Amino acid sequence: MTDVLTYRPEPAELAYTFGGREPVRRVEPGTLVELYTEDCFGGRVRDVGDLPSVMCEFPYLNPVTGPFHVEGAEPGDTLAVHFVEIAPARDWAVSSTFPHFGALTGTHTTATLHPPLDELVWRYEVDAAAGTVRYRARRGDYTVELPLDPMHGTAGVAPAAFESRMTIVPDVHGGNMDTPELRAGVTAYFGVNVPGAQFALGDGHCRQGHGEVCGTGVEAAMNTVVILDVIKGVATPTPRFETDTALMSAGSARPLEDAYRMSQHDLVTWAASLTGLDVLDAYQLLSQAGEAPVGNVCDPNYTMLAKVAKQYLGAARAYEGMHERLRAAGSRYLSSRGRR
Repeated sequence: MTDVLTYRPEPAELAYTFGGREPVRRVEPGTLVELYTEDCFGGRVRDVGDLPSVMCEFPYLNPVTGPFHVEGAEPGDTLAVHFVEIAPARDWAVSSTFPHFGALTGTHTTATLHPPLDELVWRYEVDAAAGTVRYRARRGDYTVELPLDPMHGTAGVAPAAFESRMTIVPDVHGGNMDTPELRAGVTAYFGVNVPGAQFALGDGHCRQGHGEVCGTGVEAAMNTVVILDVIKGVATPTPRFETDTALMSAGSARPLEDAYRMSQHDLVTWAASLTGLDVLDAYQLLSQAGEAPVGNVCDPNYTMLAKVAKQYLGAARAYEGMHERLRAAGSRYLSSRGRR
């Protein structure tokens, strides 16, 4: 029987960094954790009149739930995190534009003399039963229903070398990668940098386009179920994701082409190690069979993913079948609660 921990943080227990925090709970490898995460505004932005610049205080943005200390995880190991379920916790969600944040505005690092964008908030109606979120234009009468596709923008472990990183920054420890690929059914792999790994999670989105171009997704509180496990003696250099049908590597850096190179380099070398192919043979295969989903293009680092379908890698099994084992455990949990 898989151990189950239920944890709902009080507002004062939310974290705003990876690293530099005492764990909120200690768990054994293989534990299933039912947890609650707040949205990137900490639940303070609830309607179109609630401007983030008024309702929120920097740097108290993008809170995460955790960290969780996983017993036995040591530097040089890999933490496996299987996302069993991600479900909106409320029937509404919000998104926004900011004067100096986003891909299509001047920022402090891309300084321009153009006027800043208006600060606007959009409120989305979330219909979990119908599987939709409703977009409403702020400056017109247009509305449209979009498919509900819950994901987490921010997930990761404590960085190495005593570092503490803001939760809005993605890097090799994970962080604010903002990739729509981090949805239920995925197993994420993070290299362990400190004892216990210190995993934390937040920034739920009801859906998000690739790139998170305006700087926010459909931001929502989430009820999320994950399984935490440890792969001993196997290092993971940058976050990796596995689904039933694909393998992915994440790279986070600036400029964007370096994030692209990081993700492609890791997937090429990973595929070579899994298949026994020469690195240049793997390079050629991924050049023709690979995909490149975009994570965020707004944060202090940008994120790119490299992705390949498993069908092109023969009988290769990542991490000795960890995803399949955790997927089965997650399916048993959902079935026991009458969910699929």
